[in-house]
Amino acid sequence: MILKNQVEWALHCCAVIAALPEGKRISTKALSEFHGVPKEYLSKALQAISQAGLVEGTLGPKGGYRLARPAHEISFLDIVEAVEGRRNTFNCTEIRGNNPCLEDKSKPAKPCAIARVMWNADEAWRDQLRAVTLMDLQETLLHEIPREELEKSAEWLLSQ
Repeated sequence: MILKNQVEWALHCCAVIAALPEGKRISTKALSEFHGVPKEYLSKALQAISQAGLVEGTLGPKGGYRLARPAHEISFLDIVEAVEGRRNTFNCTEIRGNNPCLEDKSKPAKPCAIARVMWNADEAWRDQLRAVTLMDLQETLLHEIPREELEKSAEWLLSQ
């Protein structure tokens, strides 16, 4: 499975937005420059997470994005599904029914073993993403990124 670039961009943008001081917003332009991604495509990802109720966007000179809910209530899965949709990653088309050796071509009584394994794997992946929130990410970043880099990045972002 390959996710759209916008998933990575939305996750990074949400990390930045989650770190904003109370009452502050950040523009699409600032986020696109900070991450070095095309503003037009990033805008689509931000619109998707806005429509999902994860961020709020406003227009105008003081406009931009901020979280619509607390960081501990927004999971990675929320963001991924806002951008990618909520469809399963595996679609079973029941090709086992094409077996020329089958005498009874009726529909099987239960899904095939391959589909069940794939669906379970998909759910495990979703459980992992569901278990990590933006707050968890913030705590991780505070431990992994040098303080000077965080301060410099925050200063740049807030000056935009």
